[in-house]
Amino acid sequence: MNPKLPYVLLVGAAVIIFILSCMLLSKGGRLPSCESQPGVVEKTGSMSQSLVFADLTAEEMSQVVRYLQEHLGVPLVEASRAKPSENCIAWVDVQVPAKAEVLRFLDGGGARPPREALAVLYFGNQPEPNITEYVVGPLPAPVYHQDVTVQRYGGKVPYHRRPMLGSEYEQLRVFLESKAFAAAPTFLREVLEYDRTNVAFQTTVPHGFQSGDRVTWFVVFQNVSGFFVHPVGLEVLVDHSSLDTSQWAVSRVFYNGQYYRDMAQLESAYVQGRISVEKVRKAAWDGDFSSMKPRAPRAALFPVQFEPQGPRYSVRRNQVLFQGWSFAFGMSVSTGLRLFDIRHKGERVAYEISVQEALSVYGSNCPGGMSTRYMDGSCGLGRYTSPLVPGVDCPYLATYVDTHSLSDSLRPRKRKASICIFEHNLGSPLRRHYSNLQSLYYGGLVNSALVIRSIATVGNYDYVWDFIFYQNGAIEGKVQATGYPSSSFLHGDGLRYGNRLWEHTLGTIHTQFFNYKVDLDVGGVKNSLVAHDMAFEMTRAPWSPEQQIERPRLTKKVLDTEDQAAFRLQSKIPRYIYFAANSKNKWGHQRGYRIQITSFAGDHIPEASSMERAISWARYQLAVTRRKEEEPTSTSIYNQNDPWTPTVTFADFINNETITNEDLVAWITTGFLHIPHSEDIPNTVTVGNSVGFLLRPYNYYDLDPSIYSHDGVFFTSQQDFTACEINPLACLPKTASCLPNFPPFTYDGFRNM
Repeated sequence: MNPKLPYVLLVGAAVIIFILSCMLLSKGGRLPSCESQPGVVEKTGSMSQSLVFADLTAEEMSQVVRYLQEHLGVPLVEASRAKPSENCIAWVDVQVPAKAEVLRFLDGGGARPPREALAVLYFGNQPEPNITEYVVGPLPAPVYHQDVTVQRYGGKVPYHRRPMLGSEYEQLRVFLESKAFAAAPTFLREVLEYDRTNVAFQTTVPHGFQSGDRVTWFVVFQNVSGFFVHPVGLEVLVDHSSLDTSQWAVSRVFYNGQYYRDMAQLESAYVQGRISVEKVRKAAWDGDFSSMKPRAPRAALFPVQFEPQGPRYSVRRNQVLFQGWSFAFGMSVSTGLRLFDIRHKGERVAYEISVQEALSVYGSNCPGGMSTRYMDGSCGLGRYTSPLVPGVDCPYLATYVDTHSLSDSLRPRKRKASICIFEHNLGSPLRRHYSNLQSLYYGGLVNSALVIRSIATVGNYDYVWDFIFYQNGAIEGKVQATGYPSSSFLHGDGLRYGNRLWEHTLGTIHTQFFNYKVDLDVGGVKNSLVAHDMAFEMTRAPWSPEQQIERPRLTKKVLDTEDQAAFRLQSKIPRYIYFAANSKNKWGHQRGYRIQITSFAGDHIPEASSMERAISWARYQLAVTRRKEEEPTSTSIYNQNDPWTPTVTFADFINNETITNEDLVAWITTGFLHIPHSEDIPNTVTVGNSVGFLLRPYNYYDLDPSIYSHDGVFFTSQQDFTACEINPLACLPKTASCLPNFPPFTYDGFRNM
């Protein structure tokens, strides 16, 4: 026998095994791709109807700009380079028609309301500079414009109330670098190692202490990644109230606990050795401790959610359909994400649910920090909606929607992937029961809900805005806060106002308040507000009269007036408070939707404050008022820069009007107190910083509507629960064993900055 023969046979066998393995893998070893299955979509109204709420298209925005340029008879400068003394278009948004008109169209077969835009213009080049709002229409080919400023606000809006444009921030930066800083070259060079590129500024609001003021503290930071936590101890107060930028001047300077008249006095004190210098170690360009670059190597991939048979929801233009739910969505320039015509099982439960405002009130022993009261709607919660990162900001396979906005420019800007929509398996049952008494069975329903989300980055904070739709008819509004904490330079008694986060960094205490408008229409437009709660009553046991029983009983009260329906922030509120319809369910109860608030809010600013009326919505955790077209929002973008004479005062909405059997609106305030701590470095996490509200059916249905969900699971001890026809979970090895189609990763967040 040839001694080489066994080796030849072994090699031959190995080759045959390799070939067979390749054939098997090529034929049957690879998982099939996931394929979409036709979903069950209930009829909930046409997509064309939802377009009555649709945001303006880029072309419509451009049409509005062209119309205004041709018909106003005044020169309009590009806002991105406009001087305060010039005229410009600040922003353009859709003008949502009046509710009565919309309902006539949606429900009564009436004509479609004309499509219109709202344009906000700054007229700086006029004898009496002012802010004017125009309704422009009809779109897409406008032929009229109407000044609605007096109608909306009861008078002209003074020019000093205008939100700052990007061009004004840029002009102030140039002023600081070329004029203000030129007066202290030695101090800046030796203390800050200033080279015109290594500092960043953060501004404070409101701008002063009384109506007409426009003076702003500029807090100086190292210009590195996460600069918000790198203060250097220098803050400069600039008076920029004049429309002539050459008249702008430094009003005061603060450095390391001491105040100076101007930069020249600071320079003189430094050169003469009369200043206490606290030199800050220069940080690396990536921010060092504030860098968000991961400190750990990559490991096993995190879990990824996918839909083995494709999405079970549909998005058509501005309308979403999901498991009996339908709604229209949009993005307001100032207030951000908003929903309209929300229906469940074909019946409208809410006309509008929208964000109104995000407010922060700061404390510090530095001037910038102690004077800061951010009203982020003034900056634009929609304007600063950021592109979403697939796989982190939203599930990778979510549906991503682009939005357009026109602000600080004559041209619309496209924000790719600024809204995401996805179905989310919460990993827990919506309801379940395991029976081991009498009969043996299991029944349950996975808690799978639809989420629509946007994220607004306003300065240092990122707000994750969610509206969530559950299969039992509940709606959740939720906001999660993340981003960087705002900080002050640590000196003196700074620890009275927060915690030390790094060597010279004081994380400053602040409140966060979020306001929502919820226009519920439960069983129709006319509703009443009812409170149910509990009280203990003492009674004798009927079968043993000598014994006493304490038993809870139901308390009921109809809240008849707006004053009764205004619940102060820290006051006790009925545990069950709901909008009641004029119809009843099968069991004789008024159909209703309950409001349930989740909040850990800090204290509201004292009402004696000269600016409190501008944020008076924050007095109340819940206030229910009659719905009025002249009260569309709880605040105004103009309140930020003149809170001492607010353009809109929410407290005036509450005037003891009757709210029984009326069209009602719930104004909900939720929030939390944030005392930054070391774990806020490098930045704040969403865990524990999530607040919001639930709208829950309360006797609205005859039973839980989720019992009709296609996702239900039920089997008994007598059934073969491994069979697909009995238990859909048994089918997962077949129905979910597929490869989802993950498109290539893309991100548009760094383009067209």
